[in-house]
Amino acid sequence: MNSLNVPASNLPRILVVGCGFAGLNLVKKLSNKPFQVVMIDKHNYHTFQPLLYQVATAGLEPDSIAYPIRNIFRGQQNFFYRMALAEDINTEENILVTNIGNISYDYLVIATGSSTNFFGMKDLEEGSVPMKSVPEALNLRSIMLQNFEAASLTNDLQERERLMNFVIVGGGPTGVELAGSLAELKTHVLPNDYPDLDFRRMSIHLVEAESELLPPMSTNASKKAKAYLEELGVHVWLGTMVKAYDGDTVTTNKKALPASTLIWAAGVKGTIIKGLSDDAMEKGRYIVNEFNQVKGYENVFALGDVAAMISEENPKGHPMLAQVAIQQGVNLARNFVRWEQQKEPKAFSYNDLGTMATIGRNKAVADLNHMRFGGFMGWLLWMVVHLRGLVGYRNRMVVLMNWVINYFSYDKKIRLIIRPVKRRSNKDLKEITTDNKEAISAKNLE
Repeated sequence: MNSLNVPASNLPRILVVGCGFAGLNLVKKLSNKPFQVVMIDKHNYHTFQPLLYQVATAGLEPDSIAYPIRNIFRGQQNFFYRMALAEDINTEENILVTNIGNISYDYLVIATGSSTNFFGMKDLEEGSVPMKSVPEALNLRSIMLQNFEAASLTNDLQERERLMNFVIVGGGPTGVELAGSLAELKTHVLPNDYPDLDFRRMSIHLVEAESELLPPMSTNASKKAKAYLEELGVHVWLGTMVKAYDGDTVTTNKKALPASTLIWAAGVKGTIIKGLSDDAMEKGRYIVNEFNQVKGYENVFALGDVAAMISEENPKGHPMLAQVAIQQGVNLARNFVRWEQQKEPKAFSYNDLGTMATIGRNKAVADLNHMRFGGFMGWLLWMVVHLRGLVGYRNRMVVLMNWVINYFSYDKKIRLIIRPVKRRSNKDLKEITTDNKEAISAKNLE
């Protein structure tokens, strides 16, 4: 069965769902190999997610961190791309059901990545702003600028303060980098755009439930990141959990923070496709073996964020990082070739190349094996690594030029409200918050 208009072939068909880091590198390594490779993705582009926060804070345009899928694999033999959304898997007939039709496969690779995890808190899901995709980053950019436009129109000082306040939940790399970028906008850019606003009233709060920032990184990196953020004027709240949000106030276990914008960067979960058994799942991720085969299925594989390769060394599976996805994609591509050649596959072994985060101009932290970098050297290293990770020469050059201009001028000129964002009213959010609190209370009574 094939409703996606993919030609029949005598080659084994590898169906790849998702063009994130895992899917991208898997398909690249399968170039000129004896397979028909079909990729589906709901977007027609690959997104370099580590730089989404710069799109959200008007530092980069979205087309500088995204690249068309068809252009990436242009000229690759026996490759086909279809823009579609995967909806269900029929493992008995080896068929994937999508929103535009069904397609059969010999091998299915699920590389759908992750989505925002709100941990069941409905009011936060309805009222906060996530940042996992290009559209969401553009929404955040518009919301941020709309807030300042609204602040310049109101004479209510409390309302103005709420509009100018931002609460970022999650002290991982995304939250830290976003907080630093907003702080630089507050200091160097926004006062020139809005001279009638008092930016001493603007507050940026970074809320983290753990006792330190950047939990996967070293204690040294965590302390440096906190010091850099506080130097930029960010209020860092450690050991603090968000309990509710009504559109006006973020309620935490320590203090109520007035803010019209709550940015959620606190957690992610695997993007699951229906159809596989519950036994193949572990906390929202597919359980895979050392060859990335999903538990209980010989010809279904999962890569990257959506895969949990659980072992004694990694009881929770590998971290949901780009490098894990890239390396798993490369290893699986090589194993497909080995299986076709009747050779033994090679087990996946993660080579940890390190973790890094940038906080602002000349401020970054990097943990590379046994080496620790901070300050200007860490920032320079962060830039080099991220430039190399971008797809396409044009994107690398555009990003580099933007960074050079921003470094010397501090002026981010992409402060455009291309599409105004209409958000839920505070009345609606307060009703949701009340319902959520009642549900929590009822659960505690049980």
